[in-house]
Amino acid sequence: MCAEPLAWIPQMEDGGEKLRLRCPSCGYTHWNNPTPVLAGIVQVGDEILLARNAAWPGRRFALITGFMEAGESPEEGIAREIAEETNLTVSALKLVGAYEFKRMNQVIIAYHAMAEGEVRLSPELAEYKMYKPEDIICWPAGTGYAVGDWLRSIGIEPRFMSWEERYGNQDKPA
Repeated sequence: MCAEPLAWIPQMEDGGEKLRLRCPSCGYTHWNNPTPVLAGIVQVGDEILLARNAAWPGRRFALITGFMEAGESPEEGIAREIAEETNLTVSALKLVGAYEFKRMNQVIIAYHAMAEGEVRLSPELAEYKMYKPEDIICWPAGTGYAVGDWLRSIGIEPRFMSWEERYGNQDKPA
């Protein structure tokens, strides 16, 4: 706020002392709280649409995700994201759950979305594939856990890829 560099400064808060980035001059606190992200398990007919982000390397496919806009509910936000990114119209939504994604400092709010229409991807997405639910392999974090919970809710035991399949020989991300 005042252009003074932030420093890790302890301060008493509810629940005890907290170490946070604060301005030693004006007292501004940088609240590094997780960002809510919306995710849609988009079902068209009896298949699930997964898409590849144009900025991603390789050919990994994922759920439709995005951020809420000011003034909209999570349900309105995910319906809008699905329409913007795929051209599909959402006819029904059901909350799957909320999932931590610590590596990105996010909380994922995941929905199962019944959708219809003709898929036309936004420039943000490079390609999509349609999968039978039983053929989906979940990645072991964030949205992958949401897909796993949704699969269990329809009587399918989810399969998760290993970290090696996802990241090769790199260390497991935090």
